[in-house]
Amino acid sequence: MKPQTPYLVLLLLALLLAACADQSTESEQSIENNERITANEEPSPQSSVSNLPSPITVWRPAPGTSWQWQLTGDIDTSLDVAMYDIDLFDAPQAVIEELKADGRIVICYFSAGSYEEWRDDAGDFPAEALGETLDGWPDERWLDIRNRAAIEPIMARRLDTAVQKGCDGVEPDNVTAYANDSGFAISEADQIAYNIWLAEAAHTRGLSIGLKNALDLVETLEPHFDWALNEECYQYDECEALRPFTQAGKAVFGVEYEGDPAEFCPVMNELDFDWLFKRLDLDAWRVACRESAILNLDQAFVRTGQFLCNLG
Repeated sequence: MKPQTPYLVLLLLALLLAACADQSTESEQSIENNERITANEEPSPQSSVSNLPSPITVWRPAPGTSWQWQLTGDIDTSLDVAMYDIDLFDAPQAVIEELKADGRIVICYFSAGSYEEWRDDAGDFPAEALGETLDGWPDERWLDIRNRAAIEPIMARRLDTAVQKGCDGVEPDNVTAYANDSGFAISEADQIAYNIWLAEAAHTRGLSIGLKNALDLVETLEPHFDWALNEECYQYDECEALRPFTQAGKAVFGVEYEGDPAEFCPVMNELDFDWLFKRLDLDAWRVACRESAILNLDQAFVRTGQFLCNLG
């Protein structure tokens, strides 16, 4: 005769399976949850209903969005990730089209705060807008972002190029001139105004935009940006400053260039940040914290529960 299963065991199994069902639903709603938001411009008082602009939607990723960041070398398009961040100028058009055809979100990188002498539009920058060289990057010079009449048209053309190439969004780099030795008396207020202009100009074109580094400005700028991207907040113990993005349901992407993923990955996973271990040249190589087998004890326990769910 087959032994009877104790009532308590049956009850525990029922509770576990119910938890599994709830967990599955939550996972489907959050992981790889890429939300499109509508950014409507405020109509002027003279506008009639028929003259209202059409809604513009932009990509706003939730925490748990997988991604790849590659700015050098032949782009490896084989990764099963939701988003690729690639160079606006250097990425071949065929690669952008391939990624789009595969259902990937394409974010296009450009520097919004520095002059790069090798770019096609380098001749558009007036000499008086070029400042000190960037620390560690001798071929780049800070821009005088206070000179809005000179800088904004160039950046607007770069945003237009992103639209023409089929980018879903942009990653403007070097948006912290105020906190660096730029050669100009750029204030925090100057930087905030310029960064907000970038966000508004991107949204007007239907482009998603991320806030790059700029940790001291996160609380002010988070409402204007769709996601964040940070370099090495773990190494410098600065990650808490990025929490306003995840608290608003927005993804925080980031990388560490040094250190041990066995140490920082559990921390970043606990923060609900989407972190990579990359080489400084940002080639195709990567270790993704959420995808790696490096787990802390809590994560291991969760995985054990998932295994039991599958058995049930």
